[in-house]
Amino acid sequence: MVARQEDQARRAARAVSLTADLRGKSALVTGASSGLGAHFARLLARSGAKVILAARRKPVLDEMVAEIAKKGGLASALALDLTDERSITEAVEAAGPIDVLVNNAGVNIAKPVLEQSAQDWDEVVDTNLRGAFLIATEVARGMRGGGSIVNIASIGGIRQSSQVTPYAVSKAGVIQMTKQLALELARFDIRVNAIAPGYIETELSRELLASEAGELIRRRVPQRRFGKPEDLDGALLLLCSDASRFMTGSVIAVDGGHLTSGL
Repeated sequence: MVARQEDQARRAARAVSLTADLRGKSALVTGASSGLGAHFARLLARSGAKVILAARRKPVLDEMVAEIAKKGGLASALALDLTDERSITEAVEAAGPIDVLVNNAGVNIAKPVLEQSAQDWDEVVDTNLRGAFLIATEVARGMRGGGSIVNIASIGGIRQSSQVTPYAVSKAGVIQMTKQLALELARFDIRVNAIAPGYIETELSRELLASEAGELIRRRVPQRRFGKPEDLDGALLLLCSDASRFMTGSVIAVDGGHLTSGL
């Protein structure tokens, strides 16, 4: 069953890639050193884009650049700290012309709400929301011929979940930011959309999802499984490419139906 679902996801991504031609486009991916960001960077490189990988851990990015180049892709790496406005400005300037921004970097601190400190709040919100806003607007200023910004939100920004209040609030902000930027940037032919993933298996989430708590979560997902990174491929390729040229301000949930589950 799982193997068949994964094969269906790969077929869907291949079908979108027929119209999602990214050759000649330059794509900046934040948080590209691990997890979904690393997966997105590799996917966009396979789809023909020149990919700029950005994250704090540049040595890791350099290894990924070599890996992508070995497979025939085009990639470069930049150090980026989304909590540092100067780092954002310098990274975008060094990147050169950007056609696509995948605004993916994010952090989470899981604690009961009464144990969350002001420092916890600032760390999460400064990265997930403030940093996402700053780099989106900085990139948009250089998109003279138009382009696409894809913000990675979360179903946690739409529904509630325990012990992740700063994260959920930041992702709700990302969703509203997506719509605000879409409204104001449309006149410049810049499209701004978001993907709201459900629970996706990555190296960071695998331990939780394999636990008893994870099993309780899985039972709430109508498809009765967690997502794989490749389950996001179709939505990402759609929004990054001209296949979505009449879409802006959209939020696509990729969650196995989790948002539709009953109360």
